[in-house]
Amino acid sequence: MQDQQPKASEKQKMTQDQPSKASNQDQPSKASHQDHKQTAVITVVGRDRVGIIAAVSAQLAEVNVNIKDISQTILQDVFTMIMLVDISQMSISLIDLADRLEQVGRQIGLSIKIQHADIFDAMHRI
Repeated sequence: MQDQQPKASEKQKMTQDQPSKASNQDQPSKASHQDHKQTAVITVVGRDRVGIIAAVSAQLAEVNVNIKDISQTILQDVFTMIMLVDISQMSISLIDLADRLEQVGRQIGLSIKIQHADIFDAMHRI
């Protein structure tokens, strides 16, 4: 009977043709890295009131910023919200948007901050 095991040279070729699982898991894909480069984090904190999400969303829509994900909660009477937004099609600079959001926050009694996702991640690494 002939042994069905691949020869050493065949094993070497098979492992060369297949990318390493560890290297694939350790390195983010180009697409996810590009998405991250076009993402910002918005935080909103303040007393709960009607129209908070509407006010923030209106400012974002006005400058062509898309909301990718949103999480909000009310702790007793304190409203908190975190948004991940796509800034790839934004019609103004990130600094100008930050100024607009801070102004809206002052008008309705909230703290509204925006940071590029890369900066947010760097600040929150352990």
